[in-house]
Amino acid sequence: MVQEKTDGKDEDMMLPPIQQNRPALSWESKIRKKLKTVTPCLGKFRPAVGQCCHQCTPDSLRKKPGPTSPLGFKNLLSIKETQTRYRGWLVRRVCSVLFVGGCKIYASPVSNRLDRVCQDKRVKEALTAEPTAQEGRDGQWQLSHLSPLPPIVNTCISPGFLRFLSWVMLKIFTSMFGSVQVNLDHLPALHKASHEGCPLVYVYARQSVADCALLPLVLFCHNLRVPYTVCPLHIKSSFIRSILQKVGVVLLPSSAPTEQEAETDRLYSPVMTSLVRELLDESQAISVGVSAESGRGGRWLAHVTQLIKEGSVPDVSLVPVGISYDCVPETNTQVDLGSLFRWLWSLLWRRPEGSVRVHLAQPFSLKEMCDSGRCRVDEWLPLQDLLLPVILNNRATCVFGRRRMSWLLPPSHYATERGEQTHRERDLSIAIILHLIYSAASCTAVMSTSLVSSLLLFRHRKGVSASALSRDVAWLTEELLFRNKDVGFGGSLEEVVRYSLSLLAPDLVIAAAPSRGDPVIVPRPTLAATLHLSLHAQIVTHTFIPEAVGACAVSAMLCELVDSGVSSRVRSGGVDGEQVNDDMDFDVVLCQSQLTERALQLCHLLPPGFMPPCQSSHSFALDAVDSLVRCGILIMEEIPRDVPICDFWRKEGALTWTTSDDPYRSDSDCETEEQDSRCYKISRPSQFPELLFFLCSMLAGHLRTLCWATSGLDLMHTPLPEAEFVAVMHSHLCDTASRTKQHYESCSEEAAHIAVRSLIDLGVLSEERQRGGVSLGVGPLFQSSENRKKLQRFISQYLFN
Repeated sequence: MVQEKTDGKDEDMMLPPIQQNRPALSWESKIRKKLKTVTPCLGKFRPAVGQCCHQCTPDSLRKKPGPTSPLGFKNLLSIKETQTRYRGWLVRRVCSVLFVGGCKIYASPVSNRLDRVCQDKRVKEALTAEPTAQEGRDGQWQLSHLSPLPPIVNTCISPGFLRFLSWVMLKIFTSMFGSVQVNLDHLPALHKASHEGCPLVYVYARQSVADCALLPLVLFCHNLRVPYTVCPLHIKSSFIRSILQKVGVVLLPSSAPTEQEAETDRLYSPVMTSLVRELLDESQAISVGVSAESGRGGRWLAHVTQLIKEGSVPDVSLVPVGISYDCVPETNTQVDLGSLFRWLWSLLWRRPEGSVRVHLAQPFSLKEMCDSGRCRVDEWLPLQDLLLPVILNNRATCVFGRRRMSWLLPPSHYATERGEQTHRERDLSIAIILHLIYSAASCTAVMSTSLVSSLLLFRHRKGVSASALSRDVAWLTEELLFRNKDVGFGGSLEEVVRYSLSLLAPDLVIAAAPSRGDPVIVPRPTLAATLHLSLHAQIVTHTFIPEAVGACAVSAMLCELVDSGVSSRVRSGGVDGEQVNDDMDFDVVLCQSQLTERALQLCHLLPPGFMPPCQSSHSFALDAVDSLVRCGILIMEEIPRDVPICDFWRKEGALTWTTSDDPYRSDSDCETEEQDSRCYKISRPSQFPELLFFLCSMLAGHLRTLCWATSGLDLMHTPLPEAEFVAVMHSHLCDTASRTKQHYESCSEEAAHIAVRSLIDLGVLSEERQRGGVSLGVGPLFQSSENRKKLQRFISQYLFN
């Protein structure tokens, strides 16, 4: 996508040369007559993203320095001689070397760090508890003989290695991506926080191994302190480990292939907590990636929160980071010397594909979030307390509260000596993890591939012409910008569509008849293609989550009306989101309280990271219903009255004044005697059915996974170890999708993991702690097939078909 060039700033991704200077196709000519360009902004400025939460950290929100106007973007890979201190023809050929040599590097002392870690109280207690511990030996000797942790503690940042690897990574990313655009709006705030001596902790959502290298490179090129990066890879080669540990990469122990295996070592958690304290005392920055599905990586944030609560560290500034890719690089968790050389050799024969956009959000104080109490956790309840009365007893209303996702942070992290405070501190750490996951997703830009993937999966599953897809791209881009979401593309509409289709070509079937110049695009009906498109479309679902929840609530109420026989013409049978009869009757009144109740129940089933933890579930449900009114799907029902509701002066007894010492006085000076119930009618715009089904489809994959997982319990022989249970469940989901030859987005490994955790929280599965680990079996309440069918009916009511 082409945009103006100003010394590397505000440069959007450039099209590959093969797509430029070519004759226009017929569908492009049609688009060019009506819609010429896709602008990445509304008016003159882009959406302002990355602001602090006004509820949890209002003081940090007011500390933003610098100008209020946007600073734009800068292409990290476009290095010119103007960015160095030298000029000339030779400088233009080696400007990247000169630029890397001129970047500022902050000192990283490691002297006596291992000794200080061994003298830490929690490490001494862990060493004493080891059965092989010997008396009369110092802590360093015991630590060096009991575990492979000392090399991790001695991780440092060497200026020479850092400059060399930064230059190498610039060359590697140049061969991988067309551009790496960095948002410059919040860089002054990061520089100010860094100069004040407050340690910075960068948090991003894990997508690829490239995240671990991309973020330190961005900070290095902008003269910010390079962070110690937590890397979840299992690297076998001692040579690669020694190199990475000299540039601040904190690796897993060589004996642990995964993070779960590393946590089984009793020394690992206290040593890593002490290491984090030492790094923060040295004012070092830390970079942590958190998985939105499983919460992996959140334990490092729990270490930081624990140190703040103990007073070991005065304060840290958390910085959510949004990284978005046109094409997410493939990830291999097992790295050795041979695989590294094969990967580097493959880069010599590949063309750069896609671009990357990095948003560094405004830093905020972790101490303010912990001490203010605005991020409330006292209303958190187990999921079975929230939904089981509704599912099994058919109760009209559910309990107000918010779902507790305790599995994001295992309880073994906290010491048991603190007693009752442990439970609340654990919930607070989980709330901070959820808040950072939500903040990182909120400041992530929507790329053109994500936008096209969402349209093909959620709106045009059976195929669409290129011209119709282009019109929908322009419409959805405006909707995203109206919701204050940044987009990572711009330029002419036909080039935006052609560029995204070229990147998604392996996952699509593109066909065109010789007599027709307008090709038809259909998602390829395979597991790999559907999962790849679904991965791209997640960020669009995150943006439209209030509308999606509200649309599923409307669908559930319409389904109930059809099943009860009240109106057989509300929705025709067999509607699948693509075909809607012309004689559909939408003259149905929906009660606001019932619609909000359905939305509230669905909120409890959402995956982590879709709702901010500082907002109550009931408030989110109300926003979901209001969002449908703004979309035009619902309109307020006008009930004929003698006196309008808004005319309080003509309404008898509408205003009741109370004295200030009345113990039963409400917060308002006046109150109505009877609360008028609001009702909504479904509007009938030309695109209403398609819009409703488009929003419902965003959550259909997750809900269908829960339905399939519930039905699969009849075929499983339990109890099983947790890892084996998740693997068997994943296999069942894949078999179900293969039989139906559709809905492959519901059978990913992440979907299986989230479904199993939801069933555990609902009480469908019970956990049994054993010496070898945790075993899962069907709970006593759901041994009955009737109760499992009730649960399946409850979930399936939100599926639009």
